Amino acid sequence: MSSESGRAAGSDRPPPPNWILQHPAYQQMKNLEVGDSEQVHGAFLAYMDLSEVRRWKEVSCVKSPELQVVLLEGREKEGGPIQTILPLPVHRSLSHKSIRHVLDRGFPMLLCAVASDSTLVYQRMTDGLVTPDPPVGPFQDVGRRQHRKRRQQH
Repeated sequence: MSSESGRAAGSDRPPPPNWILQHPAYQQMKNLEVGDSEQVHGAFLAYMDLSEVRRWKEVSCVKSPELQVVLLEGREKEGGPIQTILPLPVHRSLSHKSIRHVLDRGFPMLLCAVASDSTLVYQRMTDGLVTPDPPVGPFQDVGRRQHRKRRQQH
């Protein structure tokens, strides 16, 4: 009887670890045949994050033949612009030429760094340099005051 109760308890377990392999989106990414299972896995994690957690619209996958990677496309909100997402394992390097291939698609682009613990970090990529907001903190005011004092003393 204990073996029967063990089976019944087993039905309450979470899905098996290979549920990802059975997911239709993962199957579609695999069928793109990019040959890099680690990048495909990262693309799937980003897909799930965008479509299920962040509720992006129309998230789909496409192959970049030049880079041999899976790219994602989607809209952050209904009616928003299509954005391209490049999911990449964190230890992979990215050449300027590779970035050009993605930026030349003409959509706003996000780089999604995928860590080995499944952490995802998104960075917006642009064509050119973008001036950031100035740093904030007490050090900023101190520097300005010291600079002003030096100017006034001369």
